[in-house]
Amino acid sequence: MAARDYGQFGGITRALELVGERWALLIVRDLLVGPRRYGELAGGLPRIPSNILAARLKELQEAGVIHRMPRSRVIVYELTPYGRELEPAVLALGAWGFKALDEQREEQIITPDSMTMDLRTAFRANVAAELPATAYSARVDSAELLIRVDGSALEVTRGEGPVDFAFTAGAGIHRLISGELAPERAIATGVVEVRHGRVDLLDRFASTFHLAA
Repeated sequence: MAARDYGQFGGITRALELVGERWALLIVRDLLVGPRRYGELAGGLPRIPSNILAARLKELQEAGVIHRMPRSRVIVYELTPYGRELEPAVLALGAWGFKALDEQREEQIITPDSMTMDLRTAFRANVAAELPATAYSARVDSAELLIRVDGSALEVTRGEGPVDFAFTAGAGIHRLISGELAPERAIATGVVEVRHGRVDLLDRFASTFHLAA
């Protein structure tokens, strides 16, 4: 079924034949956050042509990576158990790509799902386990995320709720996560705007979510 055939026999080759087409891994990335309707996938990947999205979904279904499921009278796409096995690889690829992040270009956006996966990539469960449970509200570009950390458990959802610390940031949050920008400097330079809570909780956030560039 592979849209691309490399003419080689091996695990990496087969993986690329299954998920190596353009946009395929970004679809997987978003579905790792949760099941999505077709329109939700299209909205989270605004540059993908409709025919390409349809083709990739068909290819991923045929590969056993995703399946269509009825939910509340609509059809959603979700990862199969086989598809969810891609999560460690996607997180590792995100950590690798994080090291090459440059300045955000004007035409680039941060989506709720992309930011969620960046947070999951940067999450340090061993550090969080030693810290008090904390809830954060992060408004990053158009992404409004509720981040709950309880011991080594991380939950990231969309929307608002009761939190200990709320802040607004743009792409510069990645400089905070990489350690390039200290929390106090991030606030002083306007990279992070504190909306609610003790300022020192940004230090806790930076310790919990850290991915050295």
